[in-house]
Amino acid sequence: MAERSLIRAVLVSSGVPTRDRPDLEQEILIGAWRSVRRGMYRPDPKAAPRAALRGWLHGIAWRKVSHYFGSAYVRRAVLHAEPLGLLREPACPNLHAQVEAREMLETIAELPPWQLEALLAVDEPVSLVQYAKARGMHPGTAASRLRIARAALARALQRR
Repeated sequence: MAERSLIRAVLVSSGVPTRDRPDLEQEILIGAWRSVRRGMYRPDPKAAPRAALRGWLHGIAWRKVSHYFGSAYVRRAVLHAEPLGLLREPACPNLHAQVEAREMLETIAELPPWQLEALLAVDEPVSLVQYAKARGMHPGTAASRLRIARAALARALQRR
């Protein structure tokens, strides 16, 4: 408990939202206590006791934070003032928005295939460098194609 400031510092530096910090801090302390009771805390006898404890707690906090960011709760949570309002369907579909969306899709479809491919590369889980290497091109070429495709899309959308 004396090293709670270290745990809080790890949570803040890792970008954990303020609303989740007390819960995660509690999980870290409980996990550390359980590990001590199981005999998993075995510091180096040559190290200073406090430095060894702080290093060990930092490792536990770091791992808990990485599991926190990987959890489905964090990745899928949608905060909304009225969550039950999301369940209700609108009385009538917005036809104007549908027409605009269809026009934008037609504009995108009119672009040359290499520009479409460059624009869709942004949505791939790989980086632009990996995308370029997979296609046998220089990363600068891929970045240039993406820039040209974005400019062409912006001009086409402005014309409409």
